[in-house]
Amino acid sequence: MATKKELIQKFQKEQPDYWKVELFERLGFVRKQCSCGKFFWTLEEDRSKCPDPPCQSYEFLDNPPTKKRFDYIQSWKKIEKFFVKNGHTSVRRYPVVCRWRPDLFFTVASIIDFQRVDNGIVSFEFPANPLIVPQMCLRFLDIPNIGVSGRHFSAFVMIGQHALFDNKNGYWKDKCIDLDFELLTKIFGIPKHEIVFVEDAWIGYGAFGLSLEYFVRGLELGNAVFTEFLGGLSNYRVMEKKVIDMGAGLERFNWITQGTATAYDCVFGPVIEKLKKNVDYDKNFFLKYAKLAGSLNLDEVPNIKVARERVAKQLKVSVDELEKKVSPLEACYAIADHAKALAFAIADGGLPSNVAGGYNLRVILRRALSFIDKFKLNLKLQDVAMWHIDYLKKMFPELEEHRDEIVKILDVEEKRYEKTKIRISRIIETFGGKKPNEEELIKLYDSEGITPEQLGIEAPSDFYTRVTERHMKAKPVVKGLLIDVSGLPKTKILYYDDLYEFKAKVLKIFGSYVVLDKTAFYPKHGGQDSDTGTIGDCNVISVERIGPVIVHKLEFIERIKEGETVVCSVDRERREILTKHHDAIHIISGAAKQILGNHVHQYGSEKTVDKARIDLTHYESLSEKEVEAIESLANKIVEKNLPIKKFVMKRNEAEQKYGFDIYAGGYVPAKEIRIVEIPGHDIEACGGTHSSSTGEVGYITIIRTKRIADGLVRIEIKAGDVALKYLKWKEKILKDVAKMLNVEENDVPKAVKSLFERWKKKRKELRRRK
Repeated sequence: MATKKELIQKFQKEQPDYWKVELFERLGFVRKQCSCGKFFWTLEEDRSKCPDPPCQSYEFLDNPPTKKRFDYIQSWKKIEKFFVKNGHTSVRRYPVVCRWRPDLFFTVASIIDFQRVDNGIVSFEFPANPLIVPQMCLRFLDIPNIGVSGRHFSAFVMIGQHALFDNKNGYWKDKCIDLDFELLTKIFGIPKHEIVFVEDAWIGYGAFGLSLEYFVRGLELGNAVFTEFLGGLSNYRVMEKKVIDMGAGLERFNWITQGTATAYDCVFGPVIEKLKKNVDYDKNFFLKYAKLAGSLNLDEVPNIKVARERVAKQLKVSVDELEKKVSPLEACYAIADHAKALAFAIADGGLPSNVAGGYNLRVILRRALSFIDKFKLNLKLQDVAMWHIDYLKKMFPELEEHRDEIVKILDVEEKRYEKTKIRISRIIETFGGKKPNEEELIKLYDSEGITPEQLGIEAPSDFYTRVTERHMKAKPVVKGLLIDVSGLPKTKILYYDDLYEFKAKVLKIFGSYVVLDKTAFYPKHGGQDSDTGTIGDCNVISVERIGPVIVHKLEFIERIKEGETVVCSVDRERREILTKHHDAIHIISGAAKQILGNHVHQYGSEKTVDKARIDLTHYESLSEKEVEAIESLANKIVEKNLPIKKFVMKRNEAEQKYGFDIYAGGYVPAKEIRIVEIPGHDIEACGGTHSSSTGEVGYITIIRTKRIADGLVRIEIKAGDVALKYLKWKEKILKDVAKMLNVEENDVPKAVKSLFERWKKKRKELRRRK
């Protein structure tokens, strides 16, 4: 497979004019090649090197190229106003927790907002064309650089300038670069000759394109990607609708007008000023250091210590002295960044944990807490998060809505971190005075949650990258039956019609599996067990879906033949129990969210005839009071006999109207999705079978709750007749126990406690005698 570098070289050789736009010809930009091999476009005749570090260092620090000064929020307002004036619709940011992609935990770029993956093929769905969006993104692969390089963030706003171009609507390369150039020169007041464009490419999920990165005084401000190819780098085709994917860093635009020592100093506004009060530092020395900090990039320098030595030599100080002077301030920068990322993630329903994407959130949380410990800073992480909310709520008002929740979750996490300190001395003893190696440090973090800093050890330069990469794998995809149904027509679905008896034609038999032209048998999907029943004289054991085709597994399949019409019967009693259990899970999900908070999201569920369960993200085990409150609210919803509405909508319309929490049971790979709504309580994209009203569900009882993993709790329930049978069974047990203890039923708890105390006393006495 071709690499990105090979792709660029191929186009530069075969289509050297690909990167040339009308602006370059109009203004006289010249194409040159840097000694590093990159091609770039410039108005400066004497420029021989490209502006990409390390070929050019930052030349705007303490010397910005414009007289205009904009803070972080002002920078966005100027950009938004410009693009809206030029025909773009301003769109609110999407959540940083990416629930609409089956392969991503977080929104890592603005274009991700509008990408959908259906059966492995990427498509683009824009709510407006063209548009501009201030998309907050989360990335965790540059953690060692955060706070050190002066420009790396785990949470940053990617200004998304996007358009779909089909030769009629939207626009293509020439207009994109014209707009970006006008934004830089007229709105931000940057001189034309200061702007340099570098030829590059961007590889996305199943789609890619060549691009032009634009730099000013060594700082990359944006990257205009012209996405027009689908497929892999060695096998691709041109898209019918091409995509302008211009992503610019709001942080960079803010920084270029301020010229501060680092991007952190201006991006975090009053937050960083409050943090700086906790440390002493030499402002003049740090400015000299910051001008060289661009080289402290682990993408280019394999070891942070090597980079430190290089910079220390240039500044004519020892590495120890350099680190003593800059490390406390760099720690403040990292704390500010991590607190901001956590605030946005929690506000959007993310939760630090040891599960999936939550692992990455806990990594930066504990890194921040380790810095607070190491430098003995007099502050709490939740306070830093609150400072961010105070500053950013004008731009992102949704943060204010989740203030209490953010404080609560960060407080719980800090207490967990503090508990690890108690175990540290015991763990150090196990190493017998030896220093743990990097692999042992990673295992300690995974198993005990203990950071190297807590052990008094400087974290290896790639430590946080390695522990993060272990948990940054794509979301797991459940594999189905390996049966080739590609030549068969789509199965006509009858199971939403409350149909239990029907006739169908046998289209194909695969061993013990049969495909009908239509079916009322519900296939196992969304955690709901499949229907059973009979097809002809054969028992239906299970039912599954393979794409648009539904496959039935039969017992005694030799009794039917391909081509014949058979009488089919669905087990009605089983279906009704499964339906009630599925209804109950929706009701419990809505109740849990109301009782526990916005961070609660479904992680998995199962609906069987015996019981149903739902796994929810939550930071601690459920208390008895919380369980009672959830059960009580659920049964109030049943008593209200609210309608359970089912309707089909276009996916993009449903997302815009209801948000991305509709994907409670997972992403739906279809242009149209089925919505199940209990008005005012719960709304989800769901393909399961459901009743007409909540009153049909009957009584719901929570039979068990448990913490199944860090950050995950499981609620098991029974509903309807199944619940009543369960309660009668429990009542019988209570009567039997009361009879055995010779007490009234109300006195059983007291009697059991007395019995238990006597047993403990006897056990102690036995041990003493031994």
